[in-house]
Amino acid sequence: MTRKPEGELRRGWTTGACATAATKAALAGLWGDGIPARVSIVLPKGEVPEFEVVEPRAGAGWAEAGIVKDAGDDPDVTHGVTVRVRVEASVGGVVFAAGEGVGTVTKPGLPIGIGEPAINPVPRSMMDQEVAAAAVAYGAAPDVQITVSVRGGAQIAMKTWNPRLGIEGGLSILGTTGIVRPFSCAAWIASIHRGIDVARADGLTHVAGCTGNTSEKVVQEMFALPDHAMLDMGDFAGGLLKYLAKAPDGQGITHLTIGGGIGKMTKLAQGAIDLHSGRSRVDFDRLAARYGRADVAGANTALQVYDMLGAGFAADVAQDAKAAAERLLDGSGVACSTIVIDRAGTVIGRA
Repeated sequence: MTRKPEGELRRGWTTGACATAATKAALAGLWGDGIPARVSIVLPKGEVPEFEVVEPRAGAGWAEAGIVKDAGDDPDVTHGVTVRVRVEASVGGVVFAAGEGVGTVTKPGLPIGIGEPAINPVPRSMMDQEVAAAAVAYGAAPDVQITVSVRGGAQIAMKTWNPRLGIEGGLSILGTTGIVRPFSCAAWIASIHRGIDVARADGLTHVAGCTGNTSEKVVQEMFALPDHAMLDMGDFAGGLLKYLAKAPDGQGITHLTIGGGIGKMTKLAQGAIDLHSGRSRVDFDRLAARYGRADVAGANTALQVYDMLGAGFAADVAQDAKAAAERLLDGSGVACSTIVIDRAGTVIGRA
């Protein structure tokens, strides 16, 4: 896991902001005096960043510009990619197209329809505004096809949630504010939510959230779940449970399995909903009191407690974690089961 660096962290810009800046630069090449070396855009909350334009190209009836994505200090897999936009006349209005390395939506449940390029609503709106403003400035009709591409995007997308969400062929053009906030939990939790939306829209009734790759593999094989039923919960149990709980009864998903190592599952069992080591801790004093074992208070890990207390402790963790999850799911119509594993991936507790 990438560790958060010390000190104040530098923000970056989303792929949506980069695509918008590239669109503005390319429109100047299509309708104006040429593609500029730098361009500024207005973000949804009013901030006005400036971008350097790269790879300017133009021909008869088209123009293209690129922006290198700077994610700041965030460990973003798309940091350093070039988001390129080609603009040319459309048959009417603004039309979006997926170029090389930008995905296409193939499953329902996302904010963009099936068959559409994976360019999210806010970036689309930002680019629409640039087309409208440029059309007025240059005296042109706002009938433009905007083709967004990211060289190498198909390979990079394999490191993201896109394959599970049914976005095929490349990356998504994302962003609601235009700003990447370093080490933000919001992007991960948003991906969990979109995963639930896709699973629900595809008619799945059983989904799973796991704390890591090993527990995910165990749970997926145990229940023969498809890839898009696996929700990449990580540390964000609360983000998963609260979103499932919001859906009215009868909205499709009826069973959630939560799987994880005994450390994180012990924290969930004790009521934590953010399982990151920096934001929640196992309460060893509480465990010592519960089991009448003073030596447990001196343990370093939940796995060490398991070694001291045996299978009964793991069974209690599974049951208590299930009860904690069900408290958040109360009234949702979603039943919960839990799987607890050791470091080797062996199931040591189940409820």
